Amino acid sequence: MAKHMNSYPKLHNAAWPGVVGKGPGAEEPAIELDTMLDLTAAANVDGVKFDGVDLFLFAPHVDIDASDDDLKKLADKVRSRGLVIGSVVAPVWPPTGGGSAMGGPEDRKKYGEQVRKGCRIAKRLHELGVRPYGVVRIDSACGPADWLADPAGNQKRIAETFREACTIADDFGEKLAAEGEICWGGMHSCKAMVQLLEMVDRPKTLGFQADMAHTLHYLLGTNAPEDRILPADFQWSDSAAFEKAYKKMTTALRPWTIDFHVAQNDATVKGSGSHDKTGRHCLADDPNGKLNITREAGRWLRDESGKPTCKIRHLCWDGCMFPNAVMHKPATWNNILTAMIAVRDAHGWTE
Repeated sequence: MAKHMNSYPKLHNAAWPGVVGKGPGAEEPAIELDTMLDLTAAANVDGVKFDGVDLFLFAPHVDIDASDDDLKKLADKVRSRGLVIGSVVAPVWPPTGGGSAMGGPEDRKKYGEQVRKGCRIAKRLHELGVRPYGVVRIDSACGPADWLADPAGNQKRIAETFREACTIADDFGEKLAAEGEICWGGMHSCKAMVQLLEMVDRPKTLGFQADMAHTLHYLLGTNAPEDRILPADFQWSDSAAFEKAYKKMTTALRPWTIDFHVAQNDATVKGSGSHDKTGRHCLADDPNGKLNITREAGRWLRDESGKPTCKIRHLCWDGCMFPNAVMHKPATWNNILTAMIAVRDAHGWTE
């Protein structure tokens, strides 16, 4: 471990790839939380292990209506594997009990209630001593196609819903992170995402969650061709154009970024079950991956002068919609952990 000197950011695995895009109506069944925790805890590279997990607050992993006793059992379950909990995802979407952030009063009421429940669980896990850091993740719970029916009006309604969510989060002492992903209306391009964050204007409570697999599609304008950052005739061999575009995106979004997902993408999209198509997550060493993970992560984790911001307390690997056979292989998690260690070695710090 002597060659891995940095202790921050902490390294987390996401448990939700076991359920997102899985289950009824999807290609494969869900993977239970115990299995995801065991796979995470077993990974080991040069004596370095995952420090924790990030969780989706939805059954079968974590019931959004979990009792205090249920949460204590969850905390004990995670702690017994030498892990902690970081960020959690509030189930704000209509199929999970929430409602569209740009919907009518009833939809927005349901949305706020799911945020409230998510913040309550996040706070309780902190009180139980198993969650030392992290945010509550949200999105707009609506698609780009519906948003495009009235961009200005819908963006205004989403901003209002997010402001109400911020008020709820403040009551629990929690911070919210808006997930930058092309499948969420009003958040489906870099331009729209920055606009929404500025409209909400609650920087002490609402920030941005950057996922490397998803933000690659901000560059390509996959769901918003008019907002693409790379030129329409871009070729992947043009490293100078890519670097210029990546710098433009991270300069705009880094000041808002409070949660970060290390990931790989091959510039394609994928959806499964009820999850709309979004940036495809690939293994860290996928030969078709378009990202130099360590280099591009530095654009998010270092400021304009190249100095580590030391703002992100933990990194999370997001591998949604990986085949179950891939996720059950121990080598998969060692491969991922290797990539995350490289990011921390290059851009982390000690305390």
